[in-house]
Amino acid sequence: MPCIDFFEVMEMEPLVLPHKLTLDERKSLTMTGVTEVLSFEENYVLLATSLGQLEVQGENLFLKNLSLDGGLFAVEGEISALCYTQRREKHSFWERLRP
Repeated sequence: MPCIDFFEVMEMEPLVLPHKLTLDERKSLTMTGVTEVLSFEENYVLLATSLGQLEVQGENLFLKNLSLDGGLFAVEGEISALCYTQRREKHSFWERLRP
C-alpha cells in the first residue's frame, strides 16, 4: 500500500457533502449537506451547509432529525422562507491559515 505524504493530504480539496432540499407541503423540510446548526429557535434556524449558510424561517419549528456525521437535517413546523445568506468560498487549506 503506498504511503501518502501528510502535506499532500492537507493540500487536497475538502470533502464536500452533497446538498439537497426536500420541502413537503411547507410543513416538513429534509436536507443533506448540513455541516453545523448555528442557531435554532422556534421561528428561525440558521444552518451551515456545504453550499453556504441557510436561513429557515417559520413558526412552531421543531427538530425532527439531526445527524451531522452524515449531514442530515430535518425540521417540521410551518415553514415560510428559505434563504441562502453566505456562499462557501473555495480556498486551499494554506490560504485559510493566512491572516
